[in-house]
Amino acid sequence: MIEHDLTSENYFSPENEKKYMGSSQFKNFLRCESSALAELHGEYRRETTDALLIGSYVDAHFEGTLDIFKAQHPDIFTKSGDLKAQYRHADYMIQRAERDELFMRFMSGEKQKIMVGEIAGVPFKIKIDSYHDECLVDLKCVRDFKPIWNEEKHIKQPFIYYWGYDIQGAVYREIVRQNTGKTLPFYIAAITKEKPEPKLKVYWIPDDDLDSALEEVVGLAPRFQQIKEGKLQPQRCGDCPFCRFTEVLTAPVNYHEEFEVYDVECE
Repeated sequence: MIEHDLTSENYFSPENEKKYMGSSQFKNFLRCESSALAELHGEYRRETTDALLIGSYVDAHFEGTLDIFKAQHPDIFTKSGDLKAQYRHADYMIQRAERDELFMRFMSGEKQKIMVGEIAGVPFKIKIDSYHDECLVDLKCVRDFKPIWNEEKHIKQPFIYYWGYDIQGAVYREIVRQNTGKTLPFYIAAITKEKPEPKLKVYWIPDDDLDSALEEVVGLAPRFQQIKEGKLQPQRCGDCPFCRFTEVLTAPVNYHEEFEVYDVECE
């Protein structure tokens, strides 16, 4: 095993976020380099939505830290001290998952296993939700299992690909390989937030998909690391909340130039 001083308490500290890259940070840079760098330096913080908190609530239960999560988020309770309705549904999601033998078997591994390594010379850290000697499992709470429209590419994509879970799996698999010598399969244990009844699935991401995703990480991680170190200027995506907030107008725009792509698609 590669030695490190990471713990659950300091894993997301500003110092370790700058020292290491993780799959979430990599995906942040992939979406918008400027936003990711601003977030890394504490200059920008993404909005905490109910959807994110529900996912974090379920995550905290399965990692055994739900009491701490509740103490850190008093806003999830009503004035009378009861859980707000959306979090009562999160409790039901947990109960539904715990009734399923296969789902719980995949979630029965070592919780929040931390490892470090390098990809393309860049230090990476991972924290695995459920680590087994024979496989790696990550828990996901999602809206549903339907394909998601990618506005940038104008196509529908499987939610696993849309949210970059293949990239996460590729990073996890490679860092585990460096630490154990084993190339393990990667699974997503997914539960939907649908009401009244959530759905459950355990998805296997094929090795070919993980190989392709790892190639993408190898190709881009050095650039993102240079941006983190101040050696390259980040590019703006122009459409994320951070870019919209910091945009500075410099001149009028001919609307034909901006909308001509839509004219072509409609022909």
